[in-house]
Order: sequence, then C-alpha cells, then structure tokens
Amino acid sequence: MPARPYFDGMDTRAPLVDPFARPISYLRVSVTDRCDFRCTYCMAEHMQFLPKKDLLTLEELDRLCSAFVDLGVRKLRITGGEPLVRRNIMEFFRAMSRHLDAGLDELTLTTNGSQLARFAGELADCGVRRVNVSLDTLDADRFAQITRWGRLPQVLEGIAAAKRAGMRVKINTVALKCFNEDELFPLLDWCAGEGHDLTFIEVMPMGEMGEEQRLDQYWALSDLRRRLESRLTLTPLTERTGGPARYVRIEETGQKIGFITPLTHNFCESCNRVRLTCTGELFMCLGQEDRADLRAPLRASAEDEPVRQAIREAISRKPKGHDFDYSRQHVAGQVTRFMSHTGG
Repeated sequence: MPARPYFDGMDTRAPLVDPFARPISYLRVSVTDRCDFRCTYCMAEHMQFLPKKDLLTLEELDRLCSAFVDLGVRKLRITGGEPLVRRNIMEFFRAMSRHLDAGLDELTLTTNGSQLARFAGELADCGVRRVNVSLDTLDADRFAQITRWGRLPQVLEGIAAAKRAGMRVKINTVALKCFNEDELFPLLDWCAGEGHDLTFIEVMPMGEMGEEQRLDQYWALSDLRRRLESRLTLTPLTERTGGPARYVRIEETGQKIGFITPLTHNFCESCNRVRLTCTGELFMCLGQEDRADLRAPLRASAEDEPVRQAIREAISRKPKGHDFDYSRQHVAGQVTRFMSHTGG
C-alpha cells in the first residue's frame, strides 16, 4: 500500500513529498508550445498552437516557479516547444537566476539549438551551466527530413556558441529505426571529439501521430546498447542527475552515455519531477493524463498561499508510474497531447 498522501492541510511551505515518499525537487517548465521545427516524432506538420491569451505571462511563470522553489524544488529546466523562441525569454531567465544559491541549485534548458548562437552568452550570464540540445543526426539532408524546417549548420553553430560561453552541452538523440541506426558510432565519435555527453532516448507514444508511424519509428535501446557492447566496454554508473537517464561509461574513451528507456525499462521508481505547461497545467507524470490547474488559483489571488496549496494537493495525486507500452504491436498508454504541449 502506498503511503498516505502528504497533503492534509499542513504548512504549505513544507517540502514536497508524493504518496510514495519521493521528494519532488525537479520542475520542468514549458514556456511555449511553439517551435521553429516540426520534428516528425514530436509534432504534426501543420500544428494548431494555443492562442497567446491562454499562455501564462512571464510574470506568472515567475510566480509559479518561485512558489516551487519555496517548496523545495532545487532544479529548474526550461523547455517548450522551443523555449528560446518565446518573446523576451531572457527576462524570465534573468528573473529565475535570482534563485540560484538561494534555494535553487541548477537552472538549465532543453533546446533544439536553433537560437543558441543568439542567446548563449546571455544564458551563461544568467547562471546556466548546462544545456541539453536535441540532435538526431549529423547528416544535413536527414536533419531537414526529421525536423521538416530545421537547418543543421545553424544548430551546430549554436552548440559551438554554447561551448564557447562555457556551458556543458549534452546531446539528446532520439533512437529512430531505419533512420539514424547507422549513425550510432559516428554520433558517439563526434560527441567524444567535441567533449559533449550523449543520451539516447526511445521515441515516446505522445500525440496523435498514428499507431503505424510509432511502431515504424520505435528502436528499442536494448538493441542499441547491444550494438555498442559489440565494439566497446560499457560500465554502468550509479550517477543520477535527477532525470530518467541511466548512465554508463565507455572505457575506451571515458565518455558518459545515457539511456532514457520509458518502454524497455520503467524509470519511475525514483521519479522526483513534475511538469508545468505554458498554460499553467501541472502534469504529475509525463505518461498519464491527470493534471492540476494552477492558472486559476494564480490569477484568482495576488497571494501565493492558494498556489502553494494547489501545488501540494496536486503532488498528493502523483502516480507510482506511467504505462507506456509497445507490446503486442499496439501503442498502449499513448497520451493524446503532443510533447510540445507538456514540455520536452
């Protein structure tokens, strides 16, 4: 039996703990559902984005994120869509930087890299020390195919700019069957040469993309790992960064490689994170539809106490785990919202 939910009307400044005794210390915040790419596993080509009036203002995002920091969140990751396409986004990063060394340990972001050359210096000035960049191929034609609208040289320049600004870069690569399988070792070698960490991710069943397409794209990381082990020595690491990745060290190069495997390995037992959308919905689990409306209490009062109470009540409903599954040639556990809505 799970522990009794932590929320029972007690002091709403007490640290967040879910019904399974997991402290919630990591918040992922989507600041926009918009993106300048249309990656085939993430979005439809012709997306219907949210009306701007439905989005939280930067000031409202500041209030919500600050409430989470007050409640013990130590890591804040800014996501989208593509977070750097949000107008005046650096105002938000500058506002969040005030929490560093005052409750917040890390301020970071996940990006497609298209705007990094423009913003890398300012991000570093705001205390961003690490950045995750989504990059599924080093082939320009394939890159244009998978992103529909993206240009590889622009992203590579952004990654180089982040490195020059002193930020550590981690490359996130979605494993896609019959698309980037032959780039496994070239990607590994490129990251080693550039000094970037690399994490592989299984494609997730999110958004109405079509069951056949999901099955065609799905490349199990258990197979990817076996291919790595056919040439290299992988040593499991106990290191965890607050995210779902499990890491290994490649003994021949010293590289650290991560695997995010929501389908071949359920990573929920140590989940310490929740996701806030750009409309103020709090998703307690990426793979479940249950959510809490934080926009209503935020806009109903200038006081933060109702917001903290709503956050705590939501955490009391955090489930034990998700139920993504590709077994029996069926996409089970698929959620209808696109990843860009919840935040990458």
